[in-house]
Amino acid sequence: MLSRRQTLALAVVNGLALTDKTARAAAEAHAQTVKTPVTFQVPPGACDCHVHVIPDPAKFPFWDGRAYTPPVDPPDSLLALQHALKLDRVVIVTPSVYGTDNAATLDGLRLLGPHRARGVAVIGPGTSTAELDALVKAGIRGIRVNLEQAGVFDPAASASALESAVQQIGQRPWHLQVYSRLSVIAPLKQQLSALPVPVVFDHFAGAQAARGPDQPGFGDVLDLVRGGKAWVKLSGAYRASDRAPDYPDVVPLARALVAANPERLVWGSDWPHPDSTPRPGRKPTDLAPAQDVDDGRLLDLLAAWVPERATRDRILVDNPKQLYDF
Repeated sequence: MLSRRQTLALAVVNGLALTDKTARAAAEAHAQTVKTPVTFQVPPGACDCHVHVIPDPAKFPFWDGRAYTPPVDPPDSLLALQHALKLDRVVIVTPSVYGTDNAATLDGLRLLGPHRARGVAVIGPGTSTAELDALVKAGIRGIRVNLEQAGVFDPAASASALESAVQQIGQRPWHLQVYSRLSVIAPLKQQLSALPVPVVFDHFAGAQAARGPDQPGFGDVLDLVRGGKAWVKLSGAYRASDRAPDYPDVVPLARALVAANPERLVWGSDWPHPDSTPRPGRKPTDLAPAQDVDDGRLLDLLAAWVPERATRDRILVDNPKQLYDF
């Protein structure tokens, strides 16, 4: 006899929607990272704009060149998280552990359906035009560009990577999602502001909360956001701050971004919170346990960052709808 967890997983694999009683059971079985309830009213159509799915590696193998190995967290767990947080939409981002193989992300998009899910892919120089067009049809709305290589910044290489990505995008309805840090972004400010496609910075654009909104490079991000030239994800607060669980030093960063331009901000949980930081004695093939993050509390922090309901609803609903074409 199948366990409740196996039954729920089978339901999702077969394309069955988790609603009402089934959804509550799924949340109890899978959404274990939601430890405290969200205290503000989550608006209909709210979107989590940064998650990953990690299905069975026997079916979706990891890249041999990965830096870490995350635990399995398949699409049914993500769907349960959505129900537990009362979210209606989600953006699945291909994590680095798959290299340029987007199969796991595409499987998640297929299982969650076009009414709920969009994706951000990772591509390479060898990705064909036919493959790019197939990604569009599957629900991909952006490509992720990593402007850091082992922590070493090469301005010429970063500028070239941006131009190559823009050329690959062509006329497709995509944006560039940039994973970087402020010291990388600042020298590229002029180039970023002139790109013909939207630019989206992950995780507070790599700002460190302890250094405050006056830290070098953050003003450049604010200028790009203020001018409508870039978007920022209010995501990964635990990457910007070590003051868990409420990360109070992130508040000035978030409010500075809101003051600059609330129409260029989206929110993301970064679920399932992979620990990609190198650890002494841990090999890339060793299991890296996920970070201990309370997703309910994480979403609730948005109310502290953005007290005004209309602005918060814009960040959760209207902005993602525009950026990801829901």
